[in-house]
Amino acid sequence: MEAHEFSGARQQLRVTFDEDAELYERARPRYPPSLVAELGRVTGAAPGVRVLEIAPGTGQLTVDLAGSGCAVTAVEMGPSMAAVARRRLAGFPEVEVVTAAFEEWELPPEPFDAVVCATAFHWIDPALRVTKPARALRPGGLLAVVTTHHVAGGTEDFFADVQECYERWDPATPPGLRQSPESAVASDTAEFTGSPYFTDVTVHGHAQEITYRTGAYLDVLLTYSNHRALPEPARDGLLADIRELIDSRYDGVVTKRYWHELITAVRVGETGG
Repeated sequence: MEAHEFSGARQQLRVTFDEDAELYERARPRYPPSLVAELGRVTGAAPGVRVLEIAPGTGQLTVDLAGSGCAVTAVEMGPSMAAVARRRLAGFPEVEVVTAAFEEWELPPEPFDAVVCATAFHWIDPALRVTKPARALRPGGLLAVVTTHHVAGGTEDFFADVQECYERWDPATPPGLRQSPESAVASDTAEFTGSPYFTDVTVHGHAQEITYRTGAYLDVLLTYSNHRALPEPARDGLLADIRELIDSRYDGVVTKRYWHELITAVRVGETGG
């Protein structure tokens, strides 16, 4: 077992996702089919393939991996999230959901063919988030990390107007903040390209736009740690203002654009290095 340490504020944010696992399962958007298909292809997901998934949440991506017939060990630190994931994955005997922080979980003796982490890699302790997956992989195995970005598109006027709500209720909001197009997203690959454990780093982007009615959009916001961490009066005021904005100016419907990147890297050297 490996010791790790986070700042108190970061650890508090990290555990907010477990506060309402059912909401997270219901509200969080699934990944676009093109990304799921590419992930299955690059990991070679099939019966006999062993996959370690870090921080699966309630199992949104795990279900897709499990459907290929591969054996998945999913390590989730939140007990409520893990419980929902087990329920969703009950029909897949080759899937095991472990309740543990990845940093503290003891790696099994047999290495994995692939390690996957979707929209959670930035929450893993920086001291371990590259080296420990490397130790978990066989030589030639694949690390696959999905990142999600909120980008310009969809109902663009709404995302400009809503900044007034954030500036009113969240003092940490930069004034005049606007979303950038996906072409401006800087792919965060430095940890992989600079690592002696990985080679052949690649990035492929996948866009999707999702249309939400007011209540569903507010539910999505409540799955984000920065919203959940606001003091209750500020959070309630922010959500009330956003509700009023969507209902009064946008007829109760907005469309949001997401940009997902699948970053992959191939393990080199000896397992355990």
